[in-house]
Amino acid sequence: MLKRTSKWLAFAALAMLAAFGVTACGSDSKTSTTSDAKGQTVGFLYVGPKNDFGYNQAAYEGSLEVAKNIPGTKLIQAENVPETSEASRVMEKMIKDGATTIFATSYGHLQPMLAVAKKYPNVTFEHQGGVKSGANVGSYFGQIYEAQYLTGMAAGLATKSNKLGYVVAVPIPQTLLNVNAFELGAKSVNPKAKTTVVFTGSWCDPAKQKEAADTLIQGGADVLSQHQDCTKTIVETTEKAGAMSVGYHADASSLAPNGWLTGSVWNWGPLYTDIVKTIGEGKWKGSKYDADYRVGFADSDIIKLAPFGTAVTPEIKKQVLAKQKEMKSKDFYPFEGPVVDQSGKTQIPTGQNPSPTDLEKTDYLVEGVVGKIPTSSK
Repeated sequence: MLKRTSKWLAFAALAMLAAFGVTACGSDSKTSTTSDAKGQTVGFLYVGPKNDFGYNQAAYEGSLEVAKNIPGTKLIQAENVPETSEASRVMEKMIKDGATTIFATSYGHLQPMLAVAKKYPNVTFEHQGGVKSGANVGSYFGQIYEAQYLTGMAAGLATKSNKLGYVVAVPIPQTLLNVNAFELGAKSVNPKAKTTVVFTGSWCDPAKQKEAADTLIQGGADVLSQHQDCTKTIVETTEKAGAMSVGYHADASSLAPNGWLTGSVWNWGPLYTDIVKTIGEGKWKGSKYDADYRVGFADSDIIKLAPFGTAVTPEIKKQVLAKQKEMKSKDFYPFEGPVVDQSGKTQIPTGQNPSPTDLEKTDYLVEGVVGKIPTSSK
């Protein structure tokens, strides 16, 4: 009886997998396929799980809009894909399964993607946050540091201790740029505000995240932000401690009903959809997506502020939204000089306004940030 039951369960499990089009990749990464309609087949790689309240969830939700907006699109999704040769294997599997467009959404997927792109010149590759480096490779990203400046304003206005905390994954230009924007925003409304950083060395390690959050809170920080892929642990730890949260990547306000301020979130759906449409129409080559495409508040809605929480006063909301309006009308740029680093050196002279490409080379922390960039990674 037991044997027969096991066989039935195994058959039922296979039937369910077939029904949902789910296939295993033979590793920790997990691939799933949605829609069997005829049309473009598009692959998406994520470095973490699709329900992380963060980077991967935002990208996954954006991918679903592609299938919704372009009838006949077939999606091949792969979660938990390491930034190693495993990413190459997953991409080649997607191509074998019919993918003609591949989105590699993690910073560390760039090198594997470039290697695969050389082998498959008829497949179009788009990298999220990298730089173009191939005939069939494009890149895209949003100037989310603009939103981080605004969330820094909210934090600077809400803090009682003038001590802000920031849990950072690894010291790459994008993370440093966001920390700097956050501190500059906070200091613009509260000159006493200082942001202490803790680097975890990982994009998603809940144990290290909790340890970092606890350290910052015990040090007096009453508002915490972060640049991690998965955000849940830090938001929950902060809420439990009675401190305030600024989210990142995706709206995690449901995790912090008392201490949520706002957050910087991605709205990838419209951009992903337009890229896939452009490719499908045979217009990708020479388009804005066949390059290093970067946009901010003024030109796109791919970055947004998360809803304001109950911890935000009407005056805080008024000031933040007023500054956002200035950004949208190109009357204000977060990194217009002078910008001074921790050592007192002027990094951006008075009146200069670096391009997004130049800002993505950031390798310093601004004055007012407490903590150092891990030297082993510089």
